[in-house]
Amino acid sequence: MATQAERPSNYYDIVIVGAGPVGLMLSTCLARWGYKIKHIDNRAEPTPTGRADGIQPRSLDLLRNMGLKSAIMAHKPARVYEVAFWDPPTSGKGIVRTGTWASCPSFIDARYPFTTLLHQGLIERVFIDDLQKNNVQIQRPWTIKGFTSDEKANPEYPVEVQLEHVDGTGSETVRAKYLFGGEGARSFIRDQLKIGITHKDPIAYVWGVMDGVVKTDFPDIKMKCTIHSEHGSIMVIPRENNMVRLYIQIASSTDPDFNPRKTATVEEVQASAKRILQPYSVEWERVEWYSVYPIGQGIADKYTLDHRVFLGGDACHTHSPKAGQGMNTAFLDAQNLAWKIHAVESGFAARSLLHTYEPERKEVAENLLAFDNKYAKLFSQRPPAANEVAAASKSTGPEENEFIKTFKESCAFTSGYGVFYKANALNWSASHPVQSHVILDPATAGTKLQPGRLYINADVTRVTDANVVHLEQEVPLNGSFRIFVFAGKPSVTAQALKDLAANMARKNSFYTAYARPDADTVSHHEKHNPHSMFYTVCTIFAEKRSAIEISRDAPALLGRYQDHIYADDRWDRHVPDATASAHAKMGLDQERGGVVVVRPDGYVGIVVKLEEGSATVDALNAYFGSFCTKKLGDTLAQL
Repeated sequence: MATQAERPSNYYDIVIVGAGPVGLMLSTCLARWGYKIKHIDNRAEPTPTGRADGIQPRSLDLLRNMGLKSAIMAHKPARVYEVAFWDPPTSGKGIVRTGTWASCPSFIDARYPFTTLLHQGLIERVFIDDLQKNNVQIQRPWTIKGFTSDEKANPEYPVEVQLEHVDGTGSETVRAKYLFGGEGARSFIRDQLKIGITHKDPIAYVWGVMDGVVKTDFPDIKMKCTIHSEHGSIMVIPRENNMVRLYIQIASSTDPDFNPRKTATVEEVQASAKRILQPYSVEWERVEWYSVYPIGQGIADKYTLDHRVFLGGDACHTHSPKAGQGMNTAFLDAQNLAWKIHAVESGFAARSLLHTYEPERKEVAENLLAFDNKYAKLFSQRPPAANEVAAASKSTGPEENEFIKTFKESCAFTSGYGVFYKANALNWSASHPVQSHVILDPATAGTKLQPGRLYINADVTRVTDANVVHLEQEVPLNGSFRIFVFAGKPSVTAQALKDLAANMARKNSFYTAYARPDADTVSHHEKHNPHSMFYTVCTIFAEKRSAIEISRDAPALLGRYQDHIYADDRWDRHVPDATASAHAKMGLDQERGGVVVVRPDGYVGIVVKLEEGSATVDALNAYFGSFCTKKLGDTLAQL
């Protein structure tokens, strides 16, 4: 990459259009990693009120990993631990509570088993503040007027973008390596690329949404509620600062007089809410935000045409607000693309890595729309019975009917923990070109770690300072692959660890081939990337902390990451009989361990045995060699 000083001032690494959740997440990641960004938005200021409001448990993990969670929680958002269902009674009028259940049940191993609720503008400002620390300002109110992408004409900066102030008082033309469209459902970039939207469900709805402060005797106003009554349906979402959000369906395409442009006044929606909530009363002290909008389930046919101009967020997928997924899916679109652009532009990965963005993220959006559709239909048909609610909240049950199965699938999916990516070069499978006897196939080896799924949460004790830490949070979102060496019992694995370190240190290994050029002068206090910007190595011994001596038990290469050496000595309720719970949760041998490669976005790439000799590193060389820019080791000949 050229340094910023060598480029013309109107040359950028990326132009990002739209400063909603997807654009801000992408911009924040790339700004932290040193990229030159032109980021525009057609609004004069961030979202003042309303719009998206739900951060799901997995997204909170991500925000914590970025160091942004505390700034969001400082706004004292509402936390939804349970969902309540209200329906007409079997006899009489009005509504009664027919059940409650955990929004993130205990069978999901979540750090934060709740949905966090606050308005989108507060969330946007947290990202904007972080961008300012990295000298990125959102250029407002500017819009995109046109663009071209031609790698033949300019292989390094193929995208030319025309930008204009919304009132026409200024314009500029810039060049970039990439252009990203995060402008929402009415994406100019998507339209210019002539990318169509496929609508999944012919049923379309018109919804009213109102944020405000209410005075009511309805007992569950601080809970998330789905309310069915003879007068209609409503969804209640608690919010920050004593506010509550009400979603109310105004029209459906199944209505005989359906009009997708149907609207309703604030007063009409309030009157409807009062009827639905009877026999309870509700009055509004103030209304902060109100909107009426049609909902149709749609997904873009493509997320990119040339892997230079990309789409993400609502420009790619639209769905109902009921599952609270829009912002969360946008975050993960951006994170997925950000680390892949970084891996390519920093010379680590082949450009073909960018070809995995669309299939990985489009599949997630397809699953989201399918769940959204199934979930909505199931709940609109009938309320769940109390015994179904109880069964759905447990990890196993005697009989799982359609409601219970759907609820569990939906909880895993909506929490974010159920998202998975199919097999490709990054996510090892039995069909991967790299095969070895040391690779642990979850289908046959008993490991609980599945390539393409999130790394499993685990508590361990950091050896250097005796702090109990969340292992999955120990490496921040820094663009590095995380290499977790589960070292088992030192008395059993001592030679295997020495061989692992020796083979990692060999010329042309996956680790040495991408060493930092300044490795000899890196600060002694560098925790995460002392040797390579592309790997952080963590070592976990199945031993009490007091029995571990880093200089004795960890070879020097692993010992250099002294702040990433851990004792697997914490009890865990999910594996109550294990002596080394982190090893057990991963499904790894508690004496012999194993090596886990986790992608920069927290998804498992490959799991291999920790074995004496060179086979472990040979397999890792072959795995990384399948998508990296350099030939690694004498790999395939040795496998």
